[in-house]
Amino acid sequence: METKKTHCRVCHALCAMEVDIEEGRPVRVRGDRSDPVHGGYSCIKGQQMIEQHEHPERLRTSLKRNEAASFEPIASEQAIDEIAAQIEAIIRQYGPNSVALYTGTNGTLVSGGNQVYQAWLAAIGSSSFYTSMSIDQPAKFYVAPSRHGVWSAGLQDFQSADVSLLLGANPPVSLYSGPRGGVTPYNPIEQIRRAKQRGMKLIAIDPRKTRFAREADLHLQVKPGEDATLLCGMLRQILADQRYDHEFCDQYVEGLAELQQAVEPYTPAYVETRTLVPANLIVDAARLFAQGPKGAASSGTGADMGPRGNLVAHLILALNTICGRYRRAGDLLSDTEVLFPSGRRVAEVIPPWADQEPPVRSRIRNLPGLWDPRMGPVAELPTSTLADEILTPGEGQVRALFCIGGNPIAAWPNQGKVRRALESLELFVSVDIKLSASAKLADYVIAPKLGLERDDVAYMMDLWSPLPYAHYARALIDADFDVIEEWQLFVGLARRLGTPMQLHGGTIPLDRPVTKHDILKLAFAQPAVPLDQLRECEGGKVYPELVSTIEAPTQLSSGKLQLAPVGITKEITKIYSETFTSGGGYGERSAAFSHRLICRREKHAYNSSVRDLTRSRKKGTTNPAYMNSEDMTSLGIKTGDLVKIESRTGQLFAIAEASDDISAGVVSMSHAWGDLPEYDDKVREIGSCIARLIDDEHEIDPFAGMPLQSALPVTISCMVAQDSSH
Repeated sequence: METKKTHCRVCHALCAMEVDIEEGRPVRVRGDRSDPVHGGYSCIKGQQMIEQHEHPERLRTSLKRNEAASFEPIASEQAIDEIAAQIEAIIRQYGPNSVALYTGTNGTLVSGGNQVYQAWLAAIGSSSFYTSMSIDQPAKFYVAPSRHGVWSAGLQDFQSADVSLLLGANPPVSLYSGPRGGVTPYNPIEQIRRAKQRGMKLIAIDPRKTRFAREADLHLQVKPGEDATLLCGMLRQILADQRYDHEFCDQYVEGLAELQQAVEPYTPAYVETRTLVPANLIVDAARLFAQGPKGAASSGTGADMGPRGNLVAHLILALNTICGRYRRAGDLLSDTEVLFPSGRRVAEVIPPWADQEPPVRSRIRNLPGLWDPRMGPVAELPTSTLADEILTPGEGQVRALFCIGGNPIAAWPNQGKVRRALESLELFVSVDIKLSASAKLADYVIAPKLGLERDDVAYMMDLWSPLPYAHYARALIDADFDVIEEWQLFVGLARRLGTPMQLHGGTIPLDRPVTKHDILKLAFAQPAVPLDQLRECEGGKVYPELVSTIEAPTQLSSGKLQLAPVGITKEITKIYSETFTSGGGYGERSAAFSHRLICRREKHAYNSSVRDLTRSRKKGTTNPAYMNSEDMTSLGIKTGDLVKIESRTGQLFAIAEASDDISAGVVSMSHAWGDLPEYDDKVREIGSCIARLIDDEHEIDPFAGMPLQSALPVTISCMVAQDSSH
């Protein structure tokens, strides 16, 4: 038996692991205690990676739908031959934009994956690129920075902060509250413990008393959907107290007076009425954050998927900006990238780019593609429009879709429409490790290799590790069946179609065999440490020689961070003027709904992934509808009962469970569970699909097109008691 080092591929934390190999098979896995960043931490998901590889439901060959609407095995090379021929015909008849690609979480976790997917689309001339980011956190990563601007040197880091504010994030479970400034995704419990020992103050804003909220010095248990109201109140308090960073704002900021005027009506008493957070706690939180002197505010999906996501993301940036929570010239730059070309980090403003025309717009609603000019002219289109892009006739209608490691039936809004769209495609290709709810609708299901069977670099850690850390994990085992890597599908298509694919480091050779290492060298073309050197290193490693300091600008820039870009103050004023009631809905529709449904994470599952593994199933086989026990009593509901949850768009059935970490009037459920309605009799075994409740046509933000997915108005009624055979 030999022990090999690798890293987990289940979620973006990419924890360092050790695997015992015996006669070519993995027999035991554990966290790698020698790793300089993770230090042996791993969670229940990664600890089941061997079972994931060997699970009986794992696809060990690709599948093709036959005329009888069932699947039959097909060799991967034959599948690529047939797919290439169909793609060629579709492009010839409808044009390149009729071919779209969507990558879900599992597709994104494949290192070099997005670069390959985008390169293939570019090679065939299509701009129809979609990811789960645009139905998750588009405002935080794209929209808000494009309107506010970016401080090039970045936020002050968690490791040296005096205070940290997290809005709608629960790092001990979700492992991520970034971007930089929040708890980084390695061993979050230990990070929080050490931070508190050195005196850091933690502020949690969350409708639930989460694990993080229990650790926090202040927990503001906000009414779901009122995050923007609460942030306006905190900004008003800091500005009224004159506790903002005058020097930083005078030199680098515009719009302070306009923002202050807009938030002035948000007094502690008014904010308490709307948010249900006591006025004194609002004042305490604002003053605690403002006194710092170091620390940052950041958010998670709890806030990012709620109403007014663009405004919430902007107000978080505003909170950091008025308090000057950015690194300055001379500060230590310990989080230098290893794989990506980091360039110089300068203490200056990168001006907003929202007024620049994006590289592409959606055909539906003419929404701008999500992009960052610093990353090049590549944009992703809003996934919330993709079902309509498929169903709506006309030039550019999507006729073929590649789904890489995603599950649209469970994840995209408005499940009924998504189903109609997927079933109407001329060609639907799913790359999935099993027959998921979406893969069951595909024409071809390509069976992929899993983590231990492929080379990968921990590229996401490169983006948010507080140290210059890299981990090249080599393939540890060979699959003795017909599975391929995602890049092999697209390189295979390119060879057959004669469409050269260009990555950052050059063109992928189509006239000779290439390896995953070749692909990685082209995808990560300017690393601070050569890929060949990283590949020879056993396990993860920190490169202290890359640590540097933030540079001062060589010349004075006229760029300013914008606190009041076009539309922001109008939206703040609109919130204050709207009708507010205490029901589950918003405005005049409030009384029509009894509750607001919020999203949550479960540590034993990751969206649609790993829920079918043994230890995860022992933790739970469904995504319960968590409710306050007093609320349940008033509705005649007991733990284990089947309940019906209805929104303006649809309905689902779920299993009720009492949880007094949430207030009355709130129900909390995890996204991306469940299946199509014909499987509703298995809700206790496979969970419930929240996508049925989400409106993709009315409750949509005007910039990223993201629909309302948390703090969703719903009504709940009891259907069947827990002893029923339903």
